[in-house]
Amino acid sequence: MSFFAPPRRIETTVFTRLPERYRKPRQTLWADANQSGRAIDSFLEGPSFDRQGRLYVTDIPFGRIFRVSPEGEWELASEYDGWPNGLKIHRDGRVFITDYKRGIMSLDPASGAVTPYLETAASESFKGVNDLVFAPSGNLYFTDQGQTGCTTLRAGSGN
Repeated sequence: MSFFAPPRRIETTVFTRLPERYRKPRQTLWADANQSGRAIDSFLEGPSFDRQGRLYVTDIPFGRIFRVSPEGEWELASEYDGWPNGLKIHRDGRVFITDYKRGIMSLDPASGAVTPYLETAASESFKGVNDLVFAPSGNLYFTDQGQTGCTTLRAGSGN
């Protein structure tokens, strides 16, 4: 017995999906460790919108960053040697990525170039950065739990 009314049913429709041209199922080292070794075509994470209303998402196993237009059109913004997981856009427009293999990376949205921003802390590698967020002050916070528990680190001012 419940004292609450059942939740209201909300009908949904698919707005957009990863186009077939980007779907090439295969095994990867990331899929071996995280998907029981099955062949996969993508694993999307890190959704964030820029000021133009475009949605950015990461594709961890293939080191891809996609940009989706407000109309639902997909574009490969970048592809590099990494496992991009989280993605956030700073208020000044810079795009930051938590990369499980490489640390904190920066994406130039115009060129697609991905460059290191913070690869180590006190000369020690990260365990596996995951998500990130900007505080109102502009400071960047991210998690680095790897395959352990959760640890939050502060990278300093993003200003």
